[in-house]
Amino acid sequence: MSSSKTRTPLREAPEPLEANDVATVTVGTIVWAVLFVVQLPFYGWYDDHGHTWLIWTCLAGAGLGLVGLKYVTARRDAIRRAAAARGPEEPSAG
Repeated sequence: MSSSKTRTPLREAPEPLEANDVATVTVGTIVWAVLFVVQLPFYGWYDDHGHTWLIWTCLAGAGLGLVGLKYVTARRDAIRRAAAARGPEEPSAG
């Protein structure tokens, strides 16, 4: 009989899914930038109520998104270069 503290994996973990990271980060960066621009006309209200941090958070999100965009673009390009260096993969039998 197995103890409840002893766990055995039922199956192997699946391979991670590939996503379009560049598109995902681009959309997120655009959303942060739009939120920043949309809130700017209300800066006075935010300042009166002590909530200017909301505006600056959006600006920081857009700025960090630009850094992230540079990163994921470089990552995508490196993955493509590595794949090209390996050459075309042979189809697996099966």
